[in-house]
Amino acid sequence: MPRPVDDAALEELLATWPVGRLAMVAAAGGGPWVTPVVFVPARKSIWTPIDGKPKSGNPLARIANAAADPRAALLLDEYSQDWSRLWWVRIDGTVRVHRVGRDPQGAAANAIAALRRKYPQYRTVPLFSGPPTLLELSIERARGWSADGRVGVRDSGDPVAHCR
Repeated sequence: MPRPVDDAALEELLATWPVGRLAMVAAAGGGPWVTPVVFVPARKSIWTPIDGKPKSGNPLARIANAAADPRAALLLDEYSQDWSRLWWVRIDGTVRVHRVGRDPQGAAANAIAALRRKYPQYRTVPLFSGPPTLLELSIERARGWSADGRVGVRDSGDPVAHCR
């Protein structure tokens, strides 16, 4: 059964886990919409860029989705053939679009710096595709589950997030 995730452990997991799946309500048709994203945490928010990797469409669905319905969830998980190692964390909240311009300030500037530190790929891939844009997911609730009662990364030296 899913349980609340400790704030400090969640922050550590978000700082190190490489990818999540962002789920939103599709603006076109209102059904589910999911895409993999990179991200960084900042206080009670998670930031993800509209980065320079090739995109399938314009305007981007995640921008249209956020405008139509800001409810969203970010799923972090690990699958293993050894089912005793399975875990997931789901963060629910609302998404806000930030068009940060060429000289970002404040929280957006901090998120950009953190993204560049966390993902060395941004040395060769542009951090932004088109006008600099970030999505901010405000964390309203984090819940998780694992086969062994712990949520997080094990056996690799990375942090382990524990459910309360």
